[in-house]
Amino acid sequence: MNGQKNEVKTIAVYASSSEAIAPVYFDAAKELGILLAQRNIRCINGAGYKGLMATLTDSMLANGGRVTGVIPRFMVDKGWKHPQLNEVIVTKGMHERKQWMAQHSDACIALPGGLGTLDELFEIIAWKQLDLYSGTVVILNINHYYDPLLMLLKQGQKEQFIPGTSVLWQVAETVQEAIVLAATYPDVQE
Repeated sequence: MNGQKNEVKTIAVYASSSEAIAPVYFDAAKELGILLAQRNIRCINGAGYKGLMATLTDSMLANGGRVTGVIPRFMVDKGWKHPQLNEVIVTKGMHERKQWMAQHSDACIALPGGLGTLDELFEIIAWKQLDLYSGTVVILNINHYYDPLLMLLKQGQKEQFIPGTSVLWQVAETVQEAIVLAATYPDVQE
C-alpha cells in the first residue's frame, strides 16, 4: 500500500447504540477510547448515551480524552444525548449531523453497528469516491462482523460497480491497526 502519514487530530467514530450485543464489541470501543485519549486525538461521535457510543465516550473521558457529540435536535428531545460530552453540537437532522462530522474530522472509523452506522459508513465512502471527503475511512472488523459487507464490496469492485483503482476504505482487524490506518492516506489499492 502506498500512502503517507498525516497528523490526525480528530477522528469521527461511527458506532452502535445497541446494548444487546456481545461483550467483544464493548471491549473494542473501550480500547479505542483509551488509545485515542492517549494519543490526544479528539473523537467526534453521535453523542449517544448507550451502546458502543457511550462506552467509547466513557472510556475517552475516563482517560482524559476529548469527545464532541453531534446529535440531531429530535434525539436530544428524546433524551438520547450522553450527559458528559466535552462539546455538543445539535443539528437540525441526520444529514447535517453526518456532514458536520465529516467536515470536522481527519479520518473516520466504523465500529460494528446497525442501520445508522451502516448509513454513516456508506455515506462517507460515497463522499470519498466523489472527492467530497479526503480522510481515511477505516472499517473496524472486530469479530469478523463486517465480513459479509466486505464480500459485497469486493463483488461490487469485481463487477465494476465500485471503483477498484482508488482506496475508498481500509479494513482493520484490531483497534490498534485502525488507529494506524486512520493516520495513513493511501493513494493506490493493492
